[in-house]
Amino acid sequence: MYYVSTRDAARRLTASQAIAQGLALDGGLMTPEVFLRLPSNALEVMKGMSYAQRAVYVMGPFLSEFSTAELNAFAQAAYGGGKFDCPEVAPVRQVDENTYCLELWHGPTCAFKDMALQMLPHLLTASLKKNGERKRVCILVATSGDTGKGALEGFKDVEQTKILVFYPQNGVSAIQELQMVTQEGGNVGVCAVKGNFDDAQTGVKRLFADEELREKLAKRRWFLSSANSINWGRVLPQIVYYVSAYCDLLAQGAIQNGQAVNVCVPTGNFGNILAAYYAKAIGVPIAKFICASNANNVLTDFLQTGVYDKNRPFYNTLSPSMDILVSSNLERLLLALTGDHAQVAGYMKELSETGRYQVSDKVLDKLRQEFAAGYCDDVQTKAQIAKTWQAHRYLIDPHTAVAFHVLEEYRRETGDQTPAIAVSTASPFKFCDGVLDALGVTERAQGLDILDQLAQVTGRNVPAPLAGLRGKEPRFTQCTEKERMVDQVLEMLR
Repeated sequence: MYYVSTRDAARRLTASQAIAQGLALDGGLMTPEVFLRLPSNALEVMKGMSYAQRAVYVMGPFLSEFSTAELNAFAQAAYGGGKFDCPEVAPVRQVDENTYCLELWHGPTCAFKDMALQMLPHLLTASLKKNGERKRVCILVATSGDTGKGALEGFKDVEQTKILVFYPQNGVSAIQELQMVTQEGGNVGVCAVKGNFDDAQTGVKRLFADEELREKLAKRRWFLSSANSINWGRVLPQIVYYVSAYCDLLAQGAIQNGQAVNVCVPTGNFGNILAAYYAKAIGVPIAKFICASNANNVLTDFLQTGVYDKNRPFYNTLSPSMDILVSSNLERLLLALTGDHAQVAGYMKELSETGRYQVSDKVLDKLRQEFAAGYCDDVQTKAQIAKTWQAHRYLIDPHTAVAFHVLEEYRRETGDQTPAIAVSTASPFKFCDGVLDALGVTERAQGLDILDQLAQVTGRNVPAPLAGLRGKEPRFTQCTEKERMVDQVLEMLR
């Protein structure tokens, strides 16, 4: 299996090279040349497998350089050993007659990023060895809240690596920030950026493209790679949980093999819903991808009109992990729909120069066939949290509430009652303030006592990783201008 840049088919790498490099040197994203379909009986075969076994089955064809024994070891290390608080790893819960919730937050940081970031360090370190790389690697991460902690936890004290996470100052929840700035490990660094997530993400991409920085670091025997979803090693493990969810519904008797489902995903950077699109490409029967946005609804507008325009107000919302106006992984979808690397490069050039681009009518038609889209503001988000709790005694975080709201609106407008998987991306305990507000609690406890308050109000247990934050002191207090992020890199890699 070979990988090419979304912007240039001539840039062809093996899986290990693509994972180690992270981002293509031309600024594009490394993507498989082909998507091999699963065998016709694969979903039935996987029905009785554990999550780790399903991961090996799904990822194997994309990682031809890696032996089954290697992948088995990686999967057990990532998803076994009690790292996840339930044996299913990514359980599917029935909410109503035709709505199922895929819970992706049972890992060590209580967010869906664990599903990929517990696997990525194993793939990356193995890739370095396969490529004979003697330099050390520094993982650069821009986070809107959850990727940062997930990556820090995944790469903590991994040999031959350091990791530096940038997050938007005042742009993540208090719990998310505390998780990052108290991170343990001798190879980790965390720094706030004055600005929003797009500023941090653009800054990280600029660092990857900085040839002068690359040369300086090479002399110090370092090179840069990524743990953001621009790295194929992040997207690939995410495909697994959509395959796994379908298999679980088969095992539960909720659907028949071959029966189509819809998938509704709260998304900002487009990586999570893109993984669902790739799951369909390899054979999972998905009828419609429902893209759920918050008030930063650039994706909703794009999927409905074909115009991507980031030139709009930026909102800090109750669902901060989706507060994004530049959705990096959309570039991979554009290649899948156009098959034209030059056309994708042109769109990305327009975006860089003008902040907008418009796809052709042909591409727009394809988008409309596959995708539906909607958005949800903070008032609607709180109302959905309360509604879901009152109707089903099912507690959801603000990001998941966005998905539930958009799914309900989609069904109301279209009449489509196809069984749907709504993706739950984070524990509600990571967003106690917003959840308690939604449940009508006006006086809220201070600091980490708010975790116990939400537990008392709902009768739900505080996840152990969040309860474990008590007594931890911040290790990182740095804050930088977006133009000075390079200084943080050079300081860490002295």
